[in-house]
Amino acid sequence: MKAAYQKEGLLIVVSGPSGVGKGTVCSALRKRMPELTYSVSATTRAPREGEKEGVNYFFKTVPEFKKMIENDELIEWAQYVGNYYGTPRRFVEETLKEGKDILLEIEVQGALQVKQRFPDGIFVFLLPPTMEELKKRILYRGTETEESLASRLGVAEDEFKHIHHYDYVVINDVVEQACERIQAIITAEHCRKDRLILSD
Repeated sequence: MKAAYQKEGLLIVVSGPSGVGKGTVCSALRKRMPELTYSVSATTRAPREGEKEGVNYFFKTVPEFKKMIENDELIEWAQYVGNYYGTPRRFVEETLKEGKDILLEIEVQGALQVKQRFPDGIFVFLLPPTMEELKKRILYRGTETEESLASRLGVAEDEFKHIHHYDYVVINDVVEQACERIQAIITAEHCRKDRLILSD
């Protein structure tokens, strides 16, 4: 009888257009799956109400962020609607080697970079039920000008064209249902034979 061991942790990447609810879904997913390690991204955008340093993001100045790029400290980074976003490298690599699953909640540009470095990752594209619903969700934040709203919706249209780079598509109509779908994906991926080491 052979015993099966996981080679290393799974890298789960959840991305999609701004306003689709990535943060809400990932927060709910972490409550359902406390064993998931959350990768905290770095950003140069200002904190939103309730966001905490080192919990939601590492908030950086533009010079600090550019230094991280120069020192190859990020596995991905992107400039999005005037701000920089990126994922610190060391934490991700060490977590995977320890056999722990890690969750990345990132923009589409960044997800495509991560796929080049980590082709075995699990890439999930989160979709809104409709474009009108996406617009409502962005407006609900109360942080957008008419100009920035138009910019975000235009970027979203372009990002939809990259769906074919992803392994899975999940529609975020009801948060709990979206979480159930992603949890099912993770469970199935853990059962794939090519992710296991079989030994006597």
